[in-house]
Amino acid sequence: MVQISTENSARSANQAARACSPYGFDLIEDCKACPVRHGYLFCNLSASALDELNRINSVAAYPKGAMLFMEGQAPRGVFVLCHGRAKLSTSSSEGKTMILRVAEPGEVLGLSAVVSNTPYEAACEVLEPVQANFISRDNLLRFLQKHGDVALRVAQELSRNYHSAYTEIRSLGLSSSASEKLAKLLLQWSGDAGAENREIQMKMTLTHEEIAQLIGTSRETVTRALTDMRRKKLIITRGATLIIPNRKALERLAHE
Repeated sequence: MVQISTENSARSANQAARACSPYGFDLIEDCKACPVRHGYLFCNLSASALDELNRINSVAAYPKGAMLFMEGQAPRGVFVLCHGRAKLSTSSSEGKTMILRVAEPGEVLGLSAVVSNTPYEAACEVLEPVQANFISRDNLLRFLQKHGDVALRVAQELSRNYHSAYTEIRSLGLSSSASEKLAKLLLQWSGDAGAENREIQMKMTLTHEEIAQLIGTSRETVTRALTDMRRKKLIITRGATLIIPNRKALERLAHE
Protein backbone atom coordinates (compact mmCIF):
# COMPACT_ATOMS: atom_id res chain seq x y z
CA MET A 1 0.00 0.00 0.00
CA VAL A 2 2.86 2.41 0.79
CA GLN A 3 4.47 1.78 -2.58
CA ILE A 4 1.23 2.48 -4.45
CA SER A 5 0.70 5.67 -2.46
CA THR A 6 4.26 6.83 -3.23
CA GLU A 7 3.88 6.12 -6.94
CA ASN A 8 0.56 7.97 -7.04
CA SER A 9 2.10 10.95 -5.22
CA ALA A 10 5.03 11.03 -7.65
CA ARG A 11 2.65 10.84 -10.61
CA SER A 12 0.52 13.65 -9.21
CA ALA A 13 3.60 15.81 -8.60
CA ASN A 14 4.83 15.19 -12.14
CA GLN A 15 1.43 16.10 -13.58
CA ALA A 16 1.34 19.23 -11.42
CA ALA A 17 4.68 20.24 -12.91
CA ARG A 18 3.11 20.25 -16.38
CA ALA A 19 0.44 22.50 -17.84
CA CYS A 20 -1.30 22.46 -21.20
CA SER A 21 -0.14 24.95 -23.83
CA PRO A 22 -2.11 25.98 -26.93
CA TYR A 23 0.69 24.69 -29.19
CA GLY A 24 0.39 20.91 -28.81
CA PHE A 25 2.89 20.24 -26.01
CA ASP A 26 2.88 20.38 -22.21
CA LEU A 27 4.61 23.26 -20.46
CA ILE A 28 7.18 22.20 -17.87
CA GLU A 29 6.57 24.38 -14.82
CA ASP A 30 9.06 22.66 -12.50
CA CYS A 31 12.70 22.45 -13.63
CA LYS A 32 13.17 19.28 -11.56
CA ALA A 33 10.58 17.52 -13.75
CA CYS A 34 12.20 18.60 -17.03
CA PRO A 35 12.83 15.68 -19.47
CA VAL A 36 15.97 17.32 -20.95
CA ARG A 37 17.88 17.61 -17.66
CA HIS A 38 21.25 16.31 -18.82
CA GLY A 39 24.29 18.52 -19.05
CA TYR A 40 22.59 21.74 -20.17
CA LEU A 41 23.55 24.97 -18.42
CA PHE A 42 20.45 25.49 -16.25
CA CYS A 43 19.00 21.99 -16.52
CA ASN A 44 21.28 19.92 -14.30
CA LEU A 45 21.78 21.93 -11.10
CA SER A 46 21.56 21.08 -7.41
CA ALA A 47 18.10 20.74 -5.84
CA SER A 48 18.45 24.05 -3.98
CA ALA A 49 19.56 25.91 -7.13
CA LEU A 50 16.68 24.41 -9.12
CA ASP A 51 14.20 25.45 -6.44
CA GLU A 52 15.45 29.03 -6.67
CA LEU A 53 15.45 28.88 -10.47
CA ASN A 54 11.80 27.86 -10.35
CA ARG A 55 11.06 30.95 -8.25
CA ILE A 56 12.77 33.47 -10.53
CA ASN A 57 11.82 32.23 -14.00
CA SER A 58 8.59 32.97 -15.85
CA VAL A 59 7.16 30.04 -17.81
CA ALA A 60 5.77 30.93 -21.24
CA ALA A 61 5.00 29.43 -24.65
CA TYR A 62 5.46 31.26 -27.95
CA PRO A 63 4.11 30.58 -31.48
CA LYS A 64 6.20 30.10 -34.60
CA GLY A 65 7.59 33.43 -35.80
CA ALA A 66 7.58 35.13 -32.39
CA MET A 67 10.60 37.32 -31.61
CA LEU A 68 12.14 36.70 -28.19
CA PHE A 69 14.47 39.70 -28.56
CA MET A 70 15.80 41.99 -31.26
CA GLU A 71 19.34 42.79 -32.33
CA GLY A 72 20.51 45.97 -30.56
CA GLN A 73 17.82 45.77 -27.85
CA ALA A 74 18.85 46.41 -24.23
CA PRO A 75 19.49 43.09 -22.42
CA ARG A 76 16.44 42.73 -20.19
CA GLY A 77 17.06 39.04 -19.44
CA VAL A 78 17.68 35.54 -20.78
CA PHE A 79 15.38 32.90 -22.23
CA VAL A 80 15.86 29.24 -21.30
CA LEU A 81 14.69 27.19 -24.29
CA CYS A 82 12.81 24.19 -22.91
CA HIS A 83 10.97 22.95 -26.01
CA GLY A 84 11.32 23.68 -29.72
CA ARG A 85 13.98 25.59 -31.68
CA ALA A 86 14.82 29.21 -32.40
CA LYS A 87 17.18 30.92 -34.82
CA LEU A 88 19.69 33.63 -33.98
CA SER A 89 20.38 36.04 -36.83
CA THR A 90 22.07 39.34 -37.59
CA SER A 91 21.27 41.87 -40.33
CA SER A 92 23.17 44.56 -42.19
CA SER A 93 21.95 48.11 -42.74
CA GLU A 94 21.09 47.06 -46.32
CA GLY A 95 18.71 44.40 -45.00
CA LYS A 96 20.89 41.36 -45.71
CA THR A 97 20.39 38.68 -43.05
CA MET A 98 22.71 35.92 -41.84
CA ILE A 99 21.59 33.15 -39.50
CA LEU A 100 24.28 32.63 -36.88
CA ARG A 101 22.94 29.35 -35.53
CA VAL A 102 19.83 27.38 -34.63
CA ALA A 103 19.28 26.96 -30.88
CA GLU A 104 18.04 23.64 -29.48
CA PRO A 105 16.20 22.75 -26.22
CA GLY A 106 18.30 23.34 -23.11
CA GLU A 107 20.12 26.41 -24.42
CA VAL A 108 20.14 29.78 -22.65
CA LEU A 109 19.55 32.60 -25.13
CA GLY A 110 20.86 36.14 -24.67
CA LEU A 111 23.37 35.09 -22.03
CA SER A 112 26.46 36.98 -23.23
CA ALA A 113 24.54 40.27 -23.61
CA VAL A 114 23.02 39.96 -20.14
CA VAL A 115 26.33 39.12 -18.43
CA SER A 116 28.26 41.89 -20.21
CA ASN A 117 25.34 44.37 -20.04
CA THR A 118 25.60 45.11 -23.76
CA PRO A 119 22.78 45.08 -26.35
CA TYR A 120 21.67 41.73 -27.72
CA GLU A 121 24.11 40.97 -30.54
CA ALA A 122 21.51 39.04 -32.57
CA ALA A 123 17.77 38.73 -33.09
CA CYS A 124 16.08 35.56 -31.83
CA GLU A 125 13.08 34.25 -33.78
CA VAL A 126 11.07 31.15 -32.89
CA LEU A 127 11.15 28.50 -35.66
CA GLU A 128 8.31 26.41 -34.24
CA PRO A 129 6.07 26.57 -31.16
CA VAL A 130 8.40 26.73 -28.14
CA GLN A 131 8.54 26.95 -24.38
CA ALA A 132 11.07 29.62 -23.44
CA ASN A 133 11.27 30.54 -19.74
CA PHE A 134 12.33 34.13 -19.04
CA ILE A 135 14.72 35.22 -16.26
CA SER A 136 15.25 38.96 -15.77
CA ARG A 137 18.80 40.31 -15.75
CA ASP A 138 18.65 41.44 -12.11
CA ASN A 139 17.32 38.07 -10.93
CA LEU A 140 19.92 36.18 -12.98
CA LEU A 141 22.86 38.20 -11.62
CA ARG A 142 21.67 37.73 -8.03
CA PHE A 143 21.27 34.01 -8.74
CA LEU A 144 24.85 33.76 -10.08
CA GLN A 145 26.27 35.72 -7.14
CA LYS A 146 24.61 33.30 -4.73
CA HIS A 147 25.55 30.12 -6.61
CA GLY A 148 29.23 30.29 -7.50
CA ASP A 149 29.21 26.84 -9.12
CA VAL A 150 26.55 28.01 -11.58
CA ALA A 151 28.53 31.20 -12.30
CA LEU A 152 31.53 29.04 -13.21
CA ARG A 153 29.38 26.98 -15.54
CA VAL A 154 28.15 30.20 -17.17
CA ALA A 155 31.76 31.25 -17.79
CA GLN A 156 32.48 27.84 -19.33
CA GLU A 157 29.36 28.10 -21.51
CA LEU A 158 30.38 31.53 -22.79
CA SER A 159 33.84 30.15 -23.60
CA ARG A 160 32.30 27.22 -25.52
CA ASN A 161 30.10 29.66 -27.45
CA TYR A 162 33.17 31.68 -28.39
CA HIS A 163 35.06 28.63 -29.66
CA SER A 164 31.98 27.41 -31.55
CA ALA A 165 31.62 30.80 -33.26
CA TYR A 166 35.32 30.78 -34.15
CA THR A 167 35.03 27.29 -35.66
CA GLU A 168 31.98 28.29 -37.70
CA ILE A 169 33.60 31.48 -39.02
CA ARG A 170 36.80 29.63 -39.90
CA SER A 171 34.89 26.84 -41.66
CA LEU A 172 32.75 29.19 -43.73
CA GLY A 173 35.52 31.71 -44.40
CA LEU A 174 38.00 29.13 -45.69
CA SER A 175 35.50 27.14 -47.76
CA SER A 176 36.04 27.71 -51.47
CA SER A 177 32.53 27.00 -52.75
CA ALA A 178 28.88 27.01 -51.71
CA SER A 179 28.72 23.24 -52.22
CA GLU A 180 31.61 22.77 -49.78
CA LYS A 181 29.92 25.04 -47.20
CA LEU A 182 26.62 23.19 -47.61
CA ALA A 183 28.31 19.79 -47.26
CA LYS A 184 29.98 20.95 -44.04
CA LEU A 185 26.64 22.19 -42.70
CA LEU A 186 24.91 18.87 -43.43
CA LEU A 187 27.77 16.96 -41.78
CA GLN A 188 27.54 19.26 -38.75
CA TRP A 189 23.79 18.60 -38.46
CA SER A 190 24.36 14.85 -38.69
CA GLY A 191 26.76 14.98 -35.72
CA ASP A 192 28.48 11.68 -34.98
CA ALA A 193 25.78 9.66 -36.71
CA GLY A 194 27.03 7.56 -39.59
CA ALA A 195 30.60 7.45 -38.31
CA GLU A 196 30.67 3.81 -39.39
CA ASN A 197 29.40 4.77 -42.84
CA ARG A 198 25.78 3.85 -42.13
CA GLU A 199 22.91 5.74 -43.74
CA ILE A 200 21.94 8.95 -41.92
CA GLN A 201 18.41 10.36 -41.86
CA MET A 202 17.41 13.78 -40.56
CA LYS A 203 14.55 16.25 -40.86
CA MET A 204 15.14 19.38 -42.95
CA THR A 205 13.00 21.99 -41.21
CA LEU A 206 14.78 25.07 -42.60
CA THR A 207 13.86 26.59 -45.95
CA HIS A 208 16.42 27.00 -48.74
CA GLU A 209 16.41 30.73 -47.91
CA GLU A 210 17.26 30.04 -44.26
CA ILE A 211 20.01 27.59 -45.23
CA ALA A 212 21.43 30.26 -47.53
CA GLN A 213 21.47 32.72 -44.62
CA LEU A 214 23.38 30.16 -42.54
CA ILE A 215 26.18 29.66 -45.06
CA GLY A 216 26.29 33.18 -46.51
CA THR A 217 25.02 32.59 -50.04
CA SER A 218 21.81 32.93 -52.08
CA ARG A 219 18.69 30.75 -52.04
CA GLU A 220 19.20 29.93 -55.72
CA THR A 221 22.74 28.73 -55.04
CA VAL A 222 21.52 26.45 -52.23
CA THR A 223 18.83 24.98 -54.49
CA ARG A 224 21.38 24.30 -57.24
CA ALA A 225 23.85 22.75 -54.77
CA LEU A 226 21.20 20.43 -53.30
CA THR A 227 20.10 19.41 -56.81
CA ASP A 228 23.71 18.63 -57.72
CA MET A 229 24.16 16.57 -54.53
CA ARG A 230 21.03 14.57 -55.35
CA ARG A 231 22.28 13.99 -58.90
CA LYS A 232 25.58 12.67 -57.54
CA LYS A 233 23.69 10.45 -55.03
CA LEU A 234 25.37 12.24 -52.11
CA ILE A 235 21.94 12.93 -50.61
CA ILE A 236 18.39 11.65 -51.06
CA THR A 237 15.34 13.75 -50.19
CA ARG A 238 11.90 12.37 -49.35
CA GLY A 239 9.64 15.24 -48.41
CA ALA A 240 11.17 16.92 -45.35
CA THR A 241 13.51 13.96 -44.74
CA LEU A 242 17.08 14.22 -45.97
CA ILE A 243 19.14 11.04 -46.23
CA ILE A 244 22.93 10.88 -46.42
CA PRO A 245 23.60 7.38 -47.83
CA ASN A 246 27.39 7.64 -47.60
CA ARG A 247 28.93 10.07 -45.09
CA LYS A 248 32.46 9.48 -46.40
CA ALA A 249 31.47 10.67 -49.88
CA LEU A 250 29.95 13.85 -48.46
CA GLU A 251 33.08 14.41 -46.35
CA ARG A 252 35.18 14.30 -49.53
CA LEU A 253 33.06 17.08 -51.03
CA ALA A 254 33.36 19.11 -47.80
CA HIS A 255 37.16 19.01 -48.00
CA GLU A 256 37.74 19.52 -51.70
